[in-house]
Amino acid sequence: MTSQQHGESSEGSGTTASGAKRDRAYDIVLFGATGFVGVLTAEYLAAHAPEGLRWALAGRDTAKLEKLRERLAALDPACAGLPLVRADVADPASLRDMASHARVVATTVGPYLTYGQELVGACAEAGTDYVDLTGEPEFVDLMYVRHDARARETGARLVHACGFDSVPHDLGAYFTVRQLPEGVPLRVDGFVRTNGRFSGGTFASALNQFGRGRQMLAAAKDRRRLEPRPAGRTAYAPPGPPRYAAEVGAWALPLPTIDPQVVQRSARALERYGPDFRYRHYAAVKTLPMALGGPVALGGLLAAAQLPPVRRWLSGRLKPGDGPGKEVRDRTWFSVRFVGEGGGKRVFTEVAGGDPGYDETAKMLAESALCLALDELPPSAGQVTTAEAMGDALIARLDAAGLTFRVASVR
Repeated sequence: MTSQQHGESSEGSGTTASGAKRDRAYDIVLFGATGFVGVLTAEYLAAHAPEGLRWALAGRDTAKLEKLRERLAALDPACAGLPLVRADVADPASLRDMASHARVVATTVGPYLTYGQELVGACAEAGTDYVDLTGEPEFVDLMYVRHDARARETGARLVHACGFDSVPHDLGAYFTVRQLPEGVPLRVDGFVRTNGRFSGGTFASALNQFGRGRQMLAAAKDRRRLEPRPAGRTAYAPPGPPRYAAEVGAWALPLPTIDPQVVQRSARALERYGPDFRYRHYAAVKTLPMALGGPVALGGLLAAAQLPPVRRWLSGRLKPGDGPGKEVRDRTWFSVRFVGEGGGKRVFTEVAGGDPGYDETAKMLAESALCLALDELPPSAGQVTTAEAMGDALIARLDAAGLTFRVASVR
């Protein structure tokens, strides 16, 4: 690792939560800082990081990092002294060095299956907390198989899916569960609405996964073979049938995203979800034509992604690092409504915010990193979810930052 400003560091195994290595050079390193979402995350940290936070910008192009630092210094003159760390996914030694000098690494460099594997291993080995924006089930499963055990030994918390995949859904289900009775079977359905579009990175990751069905199933099988199940409890997330959901006044289509898998893992890790928990995840659409056309369009994209030339052409339509301007993002919003039932009680909750693919995703990633670096959290290590690792503390941070977590009604 090369840096224009390098503090003292320490080596050795990691520790958990409040015992994280405070003598490392950096509290947070933002890797991939010059990409579209990386820049938004850097700007958010420049505006919201508390005084005294030791954070750095990291990437493979020092000239681009210098330009970004100048841009941040225009927002906050204190950013003129931000350290710059050169690290490259093609140079594993640079990733190991970066991880060894950070308490938390936040990365926007995807698709993660292609570019993210070495960094997860470096953080697991160094005992460094790790957050990313992946929505790739195969990547998450592979990282569990390869690095969960070592991360538990070193105390590293490996927290995937810290953007729109899957923070609103994971923390929203957790928030909903907290409104329901304890010790009883619980049922939660989530309904997603947004007028936004996929980010370039999300689109690239989805295309990559659509073309890797066999490998994705193999990785999931390997994970099931190793991952323990909770004793005396069940938690599952089956795909719900398409239906008209009168409880939210919309047609509900099952969403084939990583989100229900993340919610299920939180439910298996935390006893508060009860002895028998079920979660279903839907897209909510207003009209029947949209409900009928959605599965057809998704099926066409899935079929097209099986052909490498078509997949390459599609990937060129919206590239990672591309994104809309601020005026477009300012008009974009999302809402996830949850319906939870258990113990004779029914609760309606909502998580809502602005532009999900870019602005709010950058906010979620930054606040997740800040939460791991600064907050007193329950002990955890290994591959963990946002609900398991951060729970109430991250909800409080995001609520203070402008996302809404609310109880709409209780029956």
